[in-house]
Amino acid sequence: MEFFCYHRDRPGSLPLREELAEAHWSYMDRYAAELIARGPTFAADGETPTGSVHIVDLPDPAAARAFAFDEPTYQAGAYRDVLLRRWRNLLGRTMWDFPGGRTGGGRYLVLGLGTGEAADLTVPPGRDDLIAYGPLLSDDATLWLGTAALVRAPDPERARAVLTADRYAAVEVHEWEFGGRR
Repeated sequence: MEFFCYHRDRPGSLPLREELAEAHWSYMDRYAAELIARGPTFAADGETPTGSVHIVDLPDPAAARAFAFDEPTYQAGAYRDVLLRRWRNLLGRTMWDFPGGRTGGGRYLVLGLGTGEAADLTVPPGRDDLIAYGPLLSDDATLWLGTAALVRAPDPERARAVLTADRYAAVEVHEWEFGGRR
């Protein structure tokens, strides 16, 4: 079962995150084989961290909750909240398999929070810029809750265009980069 996890930073928590960087890396190393995608998000300045995305394949919702909430930086209080949802990998690959590589062009997390009838349940045609893409679902995968995508795009507006306009209660676009040990 695949899960989307987005830890959002608590304002002013950067020193704590920096202090716990090795503990975070060591924790994530334990999940290296299960990770589909990972990486930090940034404010509009492109430098100030705002959160951390992890898409992971785990046995069940309980394992996903343990992954999200046992993470050392979360345990230390660096995050203000966590979005954890079941997710379906419609591309069938990891970010490391993205043909566009780790660099070049802007990279974004596009997060559409759904309401009403499900939207964007299939990969949009001609979207070679998709790094990861899939619906956000309830734990039992019966209820559509939105869509999460990692996308290469020249700007936030074009990244946002990966989702169908006016089908979401809210859409967030965050600068994002490939994660992992440096």
